[in-house]
Amino acid sequence: MAACLAERHITGCATEDLMVGKFSYADAGQMHLYLNYAREHWMKAGENPPVGLILCAEKGAAEAHYALDNLPNKVLAAEYQTVLPDEKLIADELERSRLQLEERRPRLNQQH
Repeated sequence: MAACLAERHITGCATEDLMVGKFSYADAGQMHLYLNYAREHWMKAGENPPVGLILCAEKGAAEAHYALDNLPNKVLAAEYQTVLPDEKLIADELERSRLQLEERRPRLNQQH
């Protein structure tokens, strides 16, 4: 079972695929198909090529390496957690991320 969604950012499109089970080479092929479609139908002039992220319940490092290495599309695989960490840890991480984004904002504005 998979849930796929696409997200447009300032400079490109990211496609995420949430997998309930363990990562497999078939997931890499499916994401490659999504990214080829996104490149052909969704990509706008001047944007970076789309990037794919496969989130799965379990990921074998060797299988992910050989399935994803040297693809013409940028595809990443990562395990997700089924139990959330402590609420304070999440709040601290969100605050840290917010501060990092605020630090980057002036640089991003200068680029555009």
